[in-house]
Amino acid sequence: MKYLIVGLGNIGPEYALTRHNIGFQVLDSLVVAHKATFRISRLASFASCRYQGKSLNLVKPTTYMNHSGNAVRYWLDKLKVPLENILIIVDDIALPFGKLRLKAQGSSAGHNGLKSLEAYLGTQAYSRLKFGIGTNFKPGQQADYVLAPFSSAECNVLPTYINQACEMVLAFCAIGITRTMEQYN
Repeated sequence: MKYLIVGLGNIGPEYALTRHNIGFQVLDSLVVAHKATFRISRLASFASCRYQGKSLNLVKPTTYMNHSGNAVRYWLDKLKVPLENILIIVDDIALPFGKLRLKAQGSSAGHNGLKSLEAYLGTQAYSRLKFGIGTNFKPGQQADYVLAPFSSAECNVLPTYINQACEMVLAFCAIGITRTMEQYN
């Protein structure tokens, strides 16, 4: 059984450790834990590994956040992964920092990466793991906030939340979205 796990973010060193790139950071942690390696491929950095007999295909789009849907559509079609076996890892300002929420579907809630996915997939019915980054910004400063690095206090506890996100990704692949939501949400 194949799964497509996509971490949303922006390419380039200036974005590497920003809040908006938490999807990339979660996938980086998964790759290290499973002794895999990312390689540059079409529209993405791509890695694969196995978990409990399942094929996990990890994708970090190189199309920038606002055009993530292009890369996701390509890899979904190339690998012939059914839509129910896709999981998108995305930052969410509506959730407190470190709060993780798995959802089977939903709107973009204004997130440009999710808007792009909806446009390319033609649906909102795909699973997503929302990683809370909080709302510690003044009105009109949202873009600066999401593109800024985590604070030093946040960095101290970030590995714990990233590890929990990795556990949720693996549970999604092993026991399905419903049981994973019951266990972690």
